[in-house]
Amino acid sequence: MPERSVAPVIVVMGVSGCGKSTVGALLAETLHVEYAEGDDFHPAANIAKMAAGVPLTDADRAPWLDIVAAWLGERQERGGVVSCSALKRRYRDRLRAAAPGAFFVHLAASRAELARRMDERRGHFMPSALLDSQLAALQPLACDEFGVTVDAMQDPAELVREAVTAWESN
Repeated sequence: MPERSVAPVIVVMGVSGCGKSTVGALLAETLHVEYAEGDDFHPAANIAKMAAGVPLTDADRAPWLDIVAAWLGERQERGGVVSCSALKRRYRDRLRAAAPGAFFVHLAASRAELARRMDERRGHFMPSALLDSQLAALQPLACDEFGVTVDAMQDPAELVREAVTAWESN
């Protein structure tokens, strides 16, 4: 395991609909650090592609991941929380290259619950039609990765408590 940052540098990860934005913002508020919504770093072409129901490729994601990584790297001393799907190990490795002490909080939920959440939310570009492609791409945190997997079915405040406890104990 890498040496953790002095200040919390945390990536709240998972597929669309798992609660990354809600938990990420609450976690940042709790830790008194800046929060960034990873979707805000996507270029317009990526948003348009996803809104049209077309999954992103690794080539589409690369520049976006580099922007998220740079944001994390700039917060190594003062801390920060970003929501970012970080579905594949190599994506997380790319983020860790810029922020070696980054801690990952994977919000995991059943496909049925994720689909329900995606179908109920309004004003988001990501259609539920892309859920299966995200689940197919998802590589859960491995035991050698610095982070924790939590059950996204819990109340967001409880998820934040679990994330903080896990970060503090590592």
